[in-house]
Amino acid sequence: MREQLTKSDVKKIEEEIEYRKLVVRKEAIEAVKEARAHGDLSENFEYHAAKKDKNKNESRIRYLERMLKTALIVSDTSREDEVGINNTVTVYFEEDEEEQVFRLVTSIRGNSMKNLISTESPIGKALLGRKAGDRVKIKVNDDYSYYAVIKKIENTEEDENDSIRGF
Repeated sequence: MREQLTKSDVKKIEEEIEYRKLVVRKEAIEAVKEARAHGDLSENFEYHAAKKDKNKNESRIRYLERMLKTALIVSDTSREDEVGINNTVTVYFEEDEEEQVFRLVTSIRGNSMKNLISTESPIGKALLGRKAGDRVKIKVNDDYSYYAVIKKIENTEEDENDSIRGF
């Protein structure tokens, strides 16, 4: 599946790749060299741990580069009265009689602990493109769905501290 990324997501991924290539890779190579110098490699835990860290970094670089090659670039702008990417949305859940505030983000930024809801999630799909006052059906699976009302939509400036998962 192709990841949906905003231009800002692409920039952050490119920054992570550069950091991993220029900083983390150099540190990992030094750690392997230092551990190798300690002698017998077959029983050298430091060497195996350093190699594992180096390989993990290289895998992450390849993963991010592949993501950029196959990504679908989406706009993070929306009409003033419609829910779009990077909008903060206040939603009233009828079943629970509670309001919650979410910010819609691309799937690689989704973090429910910070109320960053992916546009690929059931809630994100139901809210995207809708307007304040709309009653939306949120389909979790074939057997369960629930209703919510969009109370308020706010344009949100992107927070520079919002990181891409993994960095």
